Amino acid sequence: MPATISRRVFMGIAAPAVLLLAACGAGSTATSGSTDTSLTVAFAVEPENLDFTKTAGSAIPQVLLNNVYEGLVTMDDEGKIQPQLASKWTVSDDQKTYDFTLRDGVTFSNGDKFDADAVKFSIERVKGADWTVDLKKAMDVVSTVEVVSPTEVKVVLSKPSRDWLFRMTTRIGAMFSPNGVSDLANKPVGTGPYEVTKWTRGDSIQLTARDGYWGDKPAMKTVTFKYFDDPTAMNNAMLTGSVDIIGSMQAPDSMNQFKSDSRFKVIEGATNGEVTLSFNNAAGPLTDIRVRKAIKYALDHKAIVDTAWNGYGTLIGSMVPPTDPWYEDLTGLYPHDPAKAKTLLAEAGAQNLQLRLRLPNIPYAVAAGQVVKSQLAEVGITANIDLLEFPARWLDVVFKQHDYDMSIIQHVEPRDIAQFGNPGYYFGYNSPKVQQLLAEADQGTAEQQNTDMKAAAKQIAEDAAADWLFLFPYLAVADSDLTGVPKNAITESFDVTSIART
Repeated sequence: MPATISRRVFMGIAAPAVLLLAACGAGSTATSGSTDTSLTVAFAVEPENLDFTKTAGSAIPQVLLNNVYEGLVTMDDEGKIQPQLASKWTVSDDQKTYDFTLRDGVTFSNGDKFDADAVKFSIERVKGADWTVDLKKAMDVVSTVEVVSPTEVKVVLSKPSRDWLFRMTTRIGAMFSPNGVSDLANKPVGTGPYEVTKWTRGDSIQLTARDGYWGDKPAMKTVTFKYFDDPTAMNNAMLTGSVDIIGSMQAPDSMNQFKSDSRFKVIEGATNGEVTLSFNNAAGPLTDIRVRKAIKYALDHKAIVDTAWNGYGTLIGSMVPPTDPWYEDLTGLYPHDPAKAKTLLAEAGAQNLQLRLRLPNIPYAVAAGQVVKSQLAEVGITANIDLLEFPARWLDVVFKQHDYDMSIIQHVEPRDIAQFGNPGYYFGYNSPKVQQLLAEADQGTAEQQNTDMKAAAKQIAEDAAADWLFLFPYLAVADSDLTGVPKNAITESFDVTSIART
């Protein structure tokens, strides 16, 4: 769901019977030459709670994934699957059976031992009623989880899936202690190098490095995620030294003040965060494809990114970022053509159309929404903007109740094109053809996967199931003496485990 890139060109499932050996774990060696072992990272969106098994959006895993929770595998900053709590694994010839060897001596932050029983519990829990986020569907392909020994687990899939191991690098692959899930919204219990030690609601979340971590100790003993509603206040906090990193710039027009200051370094990387103009395909005026197409023709996407985000961002034309193997430039499908938009609206009998544009109160969405509203007015569409507090209010009204005509949100989950295969998702898009293409892509060869995924992306775009305003850029600012700051926004996580001071 909503919710960041060259980060992650997924290399596909391992070849049959290929042994993948451990090279690293989360919390890779981060030596520090400084006595300052505290870090403050600024972000705009505070989590509603700390339970990403029940709450959608990226704010929770941004803080917790890889820092507090770990999985059997993880995604590195180059987009490759790496071992984490599993030291190695093999894949059967039919690509249905995975045999994982687990690291020994790993414990959860509550003192419980991590072992094969915890793996079985965690995977089966995703398939049960305790997980409610839509991403859990990726675990449906798991048929059985067998405890072979305390350090060996066999996972059998019901059918070959090129996607499953990749999904295990996301939140659904996080490992939990059976004794540590009673209050996930307030007390996360993971195997990672940090634990949550303080949450000042409305202000910050503090992580503290924990004793007994199985891997290399992080250089930073305390990490504070601090939240700012106002982009100017966030920038001022960076300029005055109150924060050490801006994890995601919310005022890109202010980048030059950091680029010209030797105290800071500016990081410009890739993301897979599609800033999506969501359409309600299941109810209201946008059930008519002519209306959806008219909206797409009415919008000048370059003007939107130039005006709303100071020219930072890439035009994509689909729900596939350039870092996915099946990316295809589809920006030419709906060139800016207000006359054609008006013709389509007339054919649909939709003159003087009034639409509810329900936006999260996030800077990029508000800025882009104003430009969209102005451009739609030029073809006779009135977009009535309704700002909703994010995450709680937006998730309830738009994402859960589907009570909207249009919205704007950055979808940051990896390979989230799969959401268009789910009619129950908030898009309300129901295409048997796309559903079949996505299913066949998951079970075919790498070549077949690329072909089918391209076909699915093109069909979704041709159906005007949504519009993609731009690919969100990864723009971060850090103190110049910091090393190990993420170069790309490659997952939902902002991994602080390798950050150190020189």
